[in-house]
Amino acid sequence: MLNTKKANEAAAYKAAQVKEKVSFEDFMKMDIRVGTVLDCQRVPKADKLLQFRIADGFAERTILSGIAQHYPNPEALIGTQVCFMANFEPRKLRGIMSEGMILSAEDADGKLVIIQPSVKVTNGVEVK
Repeated sequence: MLNTKKANEAAAYKAAQVKEKVSFEDFMKMDIRVGTVLDCQRVPKADKLLQFRIADGFAERTILSGIAQHYPNPEALIGTQVCFMANFEPRKLRGIMSEGMILSAEDADGKLVIIQPSVKVTNGVEVK
């Protein structure tokens, strides 16, 4: 049985307005892939950042994500698959080069949940 408070929050939730429309061509520029988490740990002296090492189907890549408060045990993510933006411009955060962006959904209560395939797929496959 659902917690009454959570049920009320879910019933009262109003989705954010849909953002400005983009063209199909702009959407096709996004390269969303699936990869397996090889390692995940907190970034020292950074309360919000997790450092992921991902098998991306070609090699390995490092992605930093500001979701540490939602995943207090980041080691539990090792071995799971995640969806990520593969073609973001690399960016240095806290002295570490981040080569993508982990995709997450924000629930009505503000909790972030990593987007994952429902079944295991080959690393590097595109999300379409």
